Parts: sequence; structure tokens; C-alpha cells
Amino acid sequence: MARSDSGSIDQDKTPIQHHELSDDDLKQIVAEADTGGRQPTGLAAKFLLAAAIVWSLFQLWIASPLPFSLGFFILNDTESRAIHLAFAVFLAFAAYPAMKSSPRHYVPLFDWLLALAGAFCAGYLFLFYSELANRPGLPTTLDLVVAVGGMALLLEAARRALGLPMVILAVVFLIYVFFGQYMPDTIAHRGASLAKGMSHLWLSTEGVFGVALGVSAGFIFLFVLFGALLETAGAGNYFIKSAIALLGHLRGGPAKAAVVASASTGLISGSSIANVVTTGTFTIPLIKRVGYRPDKAAAVEVASSVNGQLMPPVMGAAAFLMVEYVGIPYVQVLKHAILPALISYIALFYIVHLEAMKMNLQGIPRREPLPWQRAMVSTTMTVSGLIILAAIVYFGFGWIKTLAGDASFVIIGGLMFLAYVGLIAHGARYPELHMDDPKEPMEYLPEIGPTLKSGLHFLLPVVALIWNLMVEQLSPALSAFWATMFLIFILVTQRPLFAFFRKTGHYGEAARHGVQDLITGLATGARNMIAIGIATAAAGIIVGTVTLTGVGLVMTELVEIISGGNLMVMLVMVAVICLILGMGLPTTANYIVVSTLMAPVVVELGAQTGLLVPLIAVHMFVFYFGLMADVTPPVGLASYAAAGIANSDPIRTGLTAFGYSARTAILPFMFIFNTQLLMIGIDNLWVLAMTVSSAILASLTFAAATQGWFFTRNRIHEALLLLLVTFCLFRPGYFMDMIYPPYEDVPGGQLIELAEKARANDRMRIWIEGTTIEGKEVAKGVLLPLGPATNASGEALNGRQRLAFSGLTVMAMGEDLQISGVQFGSQAERLGIEFGFVVQAVELPAERPAKEWLFIPTLLVLGLVVVMQRRRMRLAPAPAA
Repeated sequence: MARSDSGSIDQDKTPIQHHELSDDDLKQIVAEADTGGRQPTGLAAKFLLAAAIVWSLFQLWIASPLPFSLGFFILNDTESRAIHLAFAVFLAFAAYPAMKSSPRHYVPLFDWLLALAGAFCAGYLFLFYSELANRPGLPTTLDLVVAVGGMALLLEAARRALGLPMVILAVVFLIYVFFGQYMPDTIAHRGASLAKGMSHLWLSTEGVFGVALGVSAGFIFLFVLFGALLETAGAGNYFIKSAIALLGHLRGGPAKAAVVASASTGLISGSSIANVVTTGTFTIPLIKRVGYRPDKAAAVEVASSVNGQLMPPVMGAAAFLMVEYVGIPYVQVLKHAILPALISYIALFYIVHLEAMKMNLQGIPRREPLPWQRAMVSTTMTVSGLIILAAIVYFGFGWIKTLAGDASFVIIGGLMFLAYVGLIAHGARYPELHMDDPKEPMEYLPEIGPTLKSGLHFLLPVVALIWNLMVEQLSPALSAFWATMFLIFILVTQRPLFAFFRKTGHYGEAARHGVQDLITGLATGARNMIAIGIATAAAGIIVGTVTLTGVGLVMTELVEIISGGNLMVMLVMVAVICLILGMGLPTTANYIVVSTLMAPVVVELGAQTGLLVPLIAVHMFVFYFGLMADVTPPVGLASYAAAGIANSDPIRTGLTAFGYSARTAILPFMFIFNTQLLMIGIDNLWVLAMTVSSAILASLTFAAATQGWFFTRNRIHEALLLLLVTFCLFRPGYFMDMIYPPYEDVPGGQLIELAEKARANDRMRIWIEGTTIEGKEVAKGVLLPLGPATNASGEALNGRQRLAFSGLTVMAMGEDLQISGVQFGSQAERLGIEFGFVVQAVELPAERPAKEWLFIPTLLVLGLVVVMQRRRMRLAPAPAA
């Protein structure tokens, strides 16, 4: 069975099943989906274990400061990418069987040969780096043999690890590279020779060994390893039990706990299928037991698990790719992504509540009732725990960095050690958490206090990660490295410390168990990365094709012709294309493909029609719709796994989950027009509070409208009013723009002066026109980032310096300004600005009432719906569905 890390499956290999899966079946699904279905014995097993551990240790080495401190084994990006892919290809052939009938308990000799050949071809850039650097673009016969063989082996590894969709897409683009002259006139190009094509795709950093694989080697591996070690330590079980203990008493409580538990484990797993099986094995039987239909119980788990791909800090590894593709810091990506992800989860939480209301379901009782005040506080803390934890770290302890400077790292390290020992000593007073048998009836919920206190030390590695990212402002790779090293320390020492504080003895056995946990975590992290490493390399074929042939411009022209220049038609078309492109692809490959092919379409066509939005908004738009393909039947393996646990039909489960995910589908359209949902353009706490509260309320009203239930069953006019309220809350500027124009034009020659006066990190709306290198006439708008208003010394920057932040230099031409230089790799270049373009006009925000005033009539309409439904409830209470 072959599938992706995001829940897709090769349908030729997996028949639809409609029976309950055993624990062994579920473990096999996860193994074949995420880590490779082959589990050999004997010497082969030890060799694969050693290879996986060596890969993890290699990634920790290149992320650490040690190579530079010791002056030993220092690798550049290209060399580390080559070694990274060599490990991934080798383990793909060794761990993933070729066919459904292939042996699972040993590795055939042919697969060993393929693994070694694939590793050699992938590592060729490392082995012969100096020789290749001295003859760029002039490949020898050996170079071409290795490139062609490596490409074939990479595609076969992708077929095994990811399924056919990724391979088919890559092969289509390869055919386009070499046979472009035979294509229809609209998309035809000269066609590349074998030497040119393979040099570009395999022997350079433009294709397979490009940015995507670099992100996989530099960032993604460390975060996946961090999640694997945290799961091995017992954090996954802790999150699930804590969510059940805190939320299980509510209406449909186990389903609500499943949403929160999936969000929590989604932070560390990065795999929807693993998320479904990890949390769903426990939660789905409980959800069914309180009265949910089997397909709805499974769909709740599927929707919440796939949503884990949207949650920072990993976002299915797409967060790190966005850093490179959009050109903004990692912390900025997290800031932009957090509100839509939370809105989506809160809406799903509310959908679960509405389903419980429809069926008049109750939760699981506690042994002792909890006062409503404590229940409210515990629910709030559970749902927004990560934000609260980040705020505590940043605002509660950030002052240490200000006072101690560079010494703060050592001080915080000491405090973390003391906190760790203290929390272990405190947790040792309570019984160790064990996952209950989901088939056994749960008469009462676990007690909140003992459950939460037994594993508080699992939060410390997350605290370390937040501290390094937000306070120390280290790179994502270095932050993950130090957090992982602290987690390794916890993994090795937690069992001996618990044994000491519980006075159970057997310290040697506890220490050996801790070391075994470390070995398991290192191996699991590496095997979890096989599919991701292969996916980023295979997706590099598509990226390389775009840079070699210019097919991205063709996509823009096609969408422009079909949409007729209509903005909404264009966005809907892009959304549908992203859904199609995303089917069957893992999250990482999914994002690379849609961002490479479709993000430029939105940027270019949007700029021509006046849709000027930050690049991150466009990338989030295509990312969300690419991910929606993970829920869309019939390709979602997550639906198959959840249906197997719930004993329901997989297609029906997938359709129900798709219905629950509709709340996610409207978000991209909302934040493409209202970028405040991405925390952009918010300059004070009042606007922040208004944005967050209105967005959450809008997601709740949309859920109520689409689920057919608010306080009682909706009537048609009430559902329409709720949809109107949703639209007005998500996009309050729509009607305000009809009354007052949002912008006024100023001559382009004033750009330098206006840039100097602009606020820090402001974006300037400018309209440019000119002729591209290809000879195409362009007239469009761009949103130009200006960066900080002062330099490191606190001195104010002038207008030209502010423009230089985005990579622009300009010179006056009468009343206009001409672009005299565009820095390579800059934001200006990403926005499609070229040398010689002329700045025609600058758009400044017009003086008008705040758009938030429209919230008042919107809330009055919402109040009217509430009054109508409450009145109907009093006169004729709705019967249970």
C-alpha cells in the first residue's frame, strides 16, 4: 500500500473496506502510510534501525553549532541536501515494499540493490561536488547516467512511499520538459535536450535539489524528529487523556475532546493519518457511545486530524517552505497562520456541539460535579492552551533576556532544569497515565487534577521551542535543535527520576528503558521523514520544470482567458485547480505544487484587477485549498482509517468530513479580501480584539447556517440571515467600499516622500507599467513592503532606504519614477517588478469611517435571528432529531 504523509492513498492498491479494523490492522496502515510497511527481522532490522538513527544524528549534527565550533565535517546546503535525499531514498526502498504482495518480514536482494543505487545517485552531488562545480552545464556521460538513473529511482521511491498521483504528476512535467515542441501552441516551448534538462533538474539546485529539499533537510526533519520524540515520551497519550478529562462532560464531550486532542497531537505529528489513528482509536468509540452516528464519529476525527496540518508551528511542514517561498521570517508565518487555524478548530468544535444539540446528546459524567466557573476556565485553557503558553513565556519571562542579554540562555536553561525536576517530583505523586481500552465502557471521566499534573513536564520542550523562537529569536533549525536536545534529556532521564521519586527502585532498568525510548524516537523520527523527503525531492521536478520552461506564465494566461478577467471567477478556478492538483499528494508536495503553479496566477491576475494583497495571503489561499483535497473522497486515507475504527462506510465518512470542512473552505476567500484575519494591518489591541472576536463569531454563525441548527432548527430565511451575518463579520469592508472609496490616487513621483513618512512595516500600494524581458506590456498594482522606519541605531530611514528594503532603487523621470534596479531574490522581484518599469500612481487610504461600524447593524440582524429562534423554542420546543 502506498500513500502520502497527508492522508492520500493509491486506490489501485487498497480496496474499500466496510468493517471494523483491528489494532494490528490500524498499526499496519500507519506503518505503510508513514514509516514504511516493511518490518524485517534479524540483521536487516538492525541495519535499518542503525540507518534511521544515523540519519537523525546527521540532521542534529548539521543543525548544531558543533561543525563550526570544531571545524569538522562542515557541509554547505547542496551537500547536506544530497546526503539527506540519499538517506530518504535508501530507506524508501528498504522500508516500503514494491507491491502489495511483496514480503514484509525481509528485504529482497533486488530492493537492497535499488536502495544502494538510489543512495549513490542522490549522494552524487556530495561525492563529486568539486568536479560538478567546475563544469556547470557541461555534464559528462557519467553525470547523465547518474541523473537519468537517479530520476527513475526517485520516481519509483515516490510510487512506493507516496502513491501514483505524485509520480503521474512528475512524469507529466518531465514529458513537458523534453517534448515541449510537440505540445499545443498555447503551452508549447522549444523542448530541452537530455543534457540541458537533466543538468537543470538533477545536477543543479533548480530542480530536485532545490529550495524544497533544502527546507526538508534544514528545518522539517528537526520538527518531525521533535514530534516523534515527544510522542515516544508519552505526550500524545497525555494530550488525549487531558482533553477527555477536561471536556468529556460537555454535550457530545468525547467528540469535542477529539477535536482538541487532534489539535494538540497535530502540533507534534504533522501527519493526518497518524493523528487519526493515535487519537481516533480512543476517541471514536467514545464518540459513538454517547450517541453519534458511526460516520459522523469518524468524520469528526478526520476533519480535526486533517486540520492539524493547518496548525502552527509545523503546518504539515508547509510553514518552513513558506519562509523560503514568501521571503518572510518563520515567526511571521506563525503569526499569519494562527488565527485562521484557530477559527477553523473553533468552528469544528461548535459543529460538534450543534450535532449534539440536534440529537439531545449528553457527555460522560464526572465522579464529582465541577462548578461551572471552573468548567468554563478549564475549557478556555484547553482550547487556547498554546496561545496562553506562548504568552506566558514571552511576556512572563521575556524580561530575563532584556536584563541578562546573552547570559539569559544559560539562566533559562538552569530554570528549565529545576522546573523539570520539580514537575517530575510533583507528577510522581499521581499514578502513571495509561491509555484505557476504548472498547471498555467509561462510566466516569478521569479526574482532572491527577491527569493534568502527571505530565506537565511534557510542556517544557514546547516552552523551550517558544523561548528560542520568540525571545532568543534563533533560527527555526537552531530553535528546534536546542528544544530537541532538551527533549532527549527528558526522554533518557524521566523514567529514572520517576522511579526515584516514587521509590520503586529498579533504577538500572528504568535507565535502560529511557535509552530504548531514545533509540525508538530517533528511528521513528527518521522513518516518519522518508515520505516527506521523497515528496519534497519529487516536487522539485515540478519547480524545476517551471523555472526551465516558463510554464507558470502559461498557467496565468490560461486562467486569465477562461475567467475573462473576472476576479471571483479567477479565484474559484484557482481553488478548484488546487483541489485537483492536491488530490493524492502529501502536504509538503501539495503546497510546493500549488504554490509554484497557482500562487503566481493569483498574484498576477489579482494585480491587474486591483486585488493587492501580501504574498503570504496568496500562499495561504492556495495552501488551504490544496489541503482540502485531503478530505475530498475518494483519495483520503484518513477517512479509510477512521471508518475502519468506527465500522462505517469510508466514502460516506469522507463526504461527511468534507461537509464539516466547509467552514475551512470559506476562510481563504475571506482572508484574501480581509487580510486582518492573517493578523496583517493590526496596529493596536482594540483592532486585534475586534478582528479576533468578529472572526470567531463569523465562524460560529457559518457553522450554524450550514448545519441547519442554531438554538433550534433553522428556517430558510434564518439560515440566509446567518450567512449574511457571516459575510459581514468576515468582510466588513465590502459594503463600506460601496459607500466610501477605500483609496485615493497620488502621482507616482511622490513615492519616495510617501515611503519616508510611512509607518514601520507598512505596505505601499503602487501602480506600475512597463515592458517585461519577454516583451509583454504590463500594467498592474503591487503591495510593496517598506520594512522598519529606523535602522539598528534608531536613526530614521529616508524614502530611498525604505524602498531598498523591498529590493528597489528608483530614479525620477518628470512626474513619474522609473525602476532603475531590482535586487535578485528580493520581495520586489517576487512581486514581478522589473528594471525599467514606471511607477504611475500611489494609492493612499482615504479618510472614511472605520469599517467596523458595520458590525452594529450586523449584530442587530444576528440578535433578530436569536430572538426568533428563542421565541419559537418557548412556543414549540423542537423535538430531538
